[in-house]
Amino acid sequence: MRAVEALGEATQSAGPLDNKTRALVKLAIAVGALQEGAVHSHTRRALQAKCTADELRHVGVLAITTIGFPSTMAAMSWVEDILRM
Repeated sequence: MRAVEALGEATQSAGPLDNKTRALVKLAIAVGALQEGAVHSHTRRALQAKCTADELRHVGVLAITTIGFPSTMAAMSWVEDILRM
């Protein structure tokens, strides 16, 4: 587990993206992979990084032409799970 945490820390600081942008990218990856738990987790992390609900929903809009409408709607329902809390 320590090795995975160290890898995560190393990847976060490996490039020029700011925290908010990294959070949106990580959410987009989770949406594209259709991983419900990861979408929930990265939605929470994006909110902690000061992303707005509109920004999180924009990730979904961008996903439509890549993963299709039904898959995007499923992923966005997972984002909304967290936004409703």
